[in-house]
Amino acid sequence: MTGIFPDPSHDHRRCASASMAAAEAHCRDRGVRLSTMRRAVLEQLAESHEPLGAYEILDRLAVDGSRPAPISVYRALTFLTAEGLAHRIESLNAYVACAETHTDAQPLVFLICESCRQVGEAKASDLGIKVDAVARAAGFKPNRAALEIFGHCEHCRTDSE
Repeated sequence: MTGIFPDPSHDHRRCASASMAAAEAHCRDRGVRLSTMRRAVLEQLAESHEPLGAYEILDRLAVDGSRPAPISVYRALTFLTAEGLAHRIESLNAYVACAETHTDAQPLVFLICESCRQVGEAKASDLGIKVDAVARAAGFKPNRAALEIFGHCEHCRTDSE
């Protein structure tokens, strides 16, 4: 499955703009507020295909010398992840903007490039991973599921890999 990782030469401003427009529509449809801080945090995530930690986001928001309180960024991240607009990459303790709209019931796979740090997102079912069947067979009912796979994206991979 190719195309999960954007070409390094793609127009990232257009990509980030589309992500923000989708987030605004999502919030409007759900009747939730995309506050100034929530929007600013999501913009930082959307402007990067790399996962960002909360303090990296804080540093990026401190453009005029004033730095927002960490709790305000954490609250925004909590909202964004709860709404499915961002995801937490557990192993990195960092966040990425969501690539597409889906439900918590759809298990996700995060493909994390160890070279460029970009994170690709795919539904587990699109990759043939049957999380639900495995969970059911074990008598387990998952609330959410995400698998993190580390390696090298199609743009960073060498021919020997």
